[in-house]
Amino acid sequence: MATTFSSDGADLMQRIVTPAGMAGRPPTMELEEYYELDRTITFVLDNSFTKVALQFPDELLPDSATIAAKMEEMTGSKMYILGDTSYGSCCVDEVAAEHVNAEAVVHYGPACLSPCRKLPVLHVFGRQPLDVMRCAEVFQELYPDRQAHVIVLSDVAYSHAIESLASQLHPIYPSVIFSQVDTKEALSSIQPNSGLVCQFGRNFTVDDLHGLANYSMFYVGSEGPELTNFMLSWNQCSFSSFNPKTDEGRWETLDVNRALRRRLYLVERARDAQVVGIVVGTLGVANYLSVLEHLQGILHQAGKRSYTLAVGKPSPAKLANFLEVDILVLVACPQNSLLDSSDFYRPLVTPYEMEMACNPARAWTGRYITDFRRLLPGASEHIPIADNISDSSRQPDISLITGEMRSTCLGTALDSEPTSGAAVICRSHVQTMAQISPAASFLESRSWRGLEQKLGQTAVTKSVPGRRGVAIAYEDESCR
Repeated sequence: MATTFSSDGADLMQRIVTPAGMAGRPPTMELEEYYELDRTITFVLDNSFTKVALQFPDELLPDSATIAAKMEEMTGSKMYILGDTSYGSCCVDEVAAEHVNAEAVVHYGPACLSPCRKLPVLHVFGRQPLDVMRCAEVFQELYPDRQAHVIVLSDVAYSHAIESLASQLHPIYPSVIFSQVDTKEALSSIQPNSGLVCQFGRNFTVDDLHGLANYSMFYVGSEGPELTNFMLSWNQCSFSSFNPKTDEGRWETLDVNRALRRRLYLVERARDAQVVGIVVGTLGVANYLSVLEHLQGILHQAGKRSYTLAVGKPSPAKLANFLEVDILVLVACPQNSLLDSSDFYRPLVTPYEMEMACNPARAWTGRYITDFRRLLPGASEHIPIADNISDSSRQPDISLITGEMRSTCLGTALDSEPTSGAAVICRSHVQTMAQISPAASFLESRSWRGLEQKLGQTAVTKSVPGRRGVAIAYEDESCR
């Protein structure tokens, strides 16, 4: 199954490396220009870095050895190539970089621009070609009204050409706004007094009188998770796009309302859940530990058990091992959060959806939040759970999915118990592990509970040489 996360282990085993120029880099573009070697060399020399990690997505790996050799030759510093990343390739893999004690990371290719926790980062998006004249023509076809209020967004790979596009359109469309890519984005926010919008590594200023919801969005780039994230987050705006690979434009026909209805259904599933698995989908995005704590807190207040799962890149096979979990919350960057969970044994929701299920103070307003940092205390979208829960919030309600009665248990459930199953202490002889741990209770009900140690029942024997070779042809097997 293809997801926004990079390839899993099976893909790695079967990967066929394509020749340089036939993968992500256009064959007509030189290495120095595409990878901005002058800028990256200056970044290393100005900061006196001696160890630098070069992170490449799969499609750019054919060029990685050449780039690393050129960088070492020009800077005298040691370069380490990061290929298969710990999580999504759009995120900076600080975990892998720290394994080699790297002092900085150069991230190549598509990027979600989520801020990092520790290491300095230089983003090199790759200068994909854009026919600016054709893009301007498509824009005029889609927006015949010269007074149209439009915000131009772009895939990061085409951000280098946006200034040229602006020079073509600004004389004709005075109300068009061109967003700027900001690789040093702080917390996502919208500042009403100035009209400045800072979100998903994009900065642009809107007219407060006109209002952001009354703007149309024009996206330069191919269909993908970035566009989907934009459309869900700014779902009150109409969207159009220009695909530089086909030189065609269109009004986006993705039924956003249908997508939102699907997400609201998952919120109802989250309300029904009693055992929640918090899946760690990133170790490099800033504040990921804070949102884990935040989720554990609201789940505890809502009377739900939570378990934190660190499984690397999430896949249906990995997450199917946790059958006792009713629903999974994926903590990842905005682009990787919106996974289609139809192939998973349990649904995956975002931190925002789980908070909607647990916090009665958070009502659905039509806005959708994919950046989990905006939910934390002090952020623009933080809504604390009230200390005094009203009687109506404590009363049982009816599940819209099962039709059964459920209890919210807000503010009263398991106040004396830990929020995870990492450490459980029995406080009386009557209580057992199964009574206070849903995971242990579920394990008791299973017919197979894993390998049994059988201490003292198995005779101790000396070790003997085993079979040698690989499974397809052991050394003691005759050739067929």
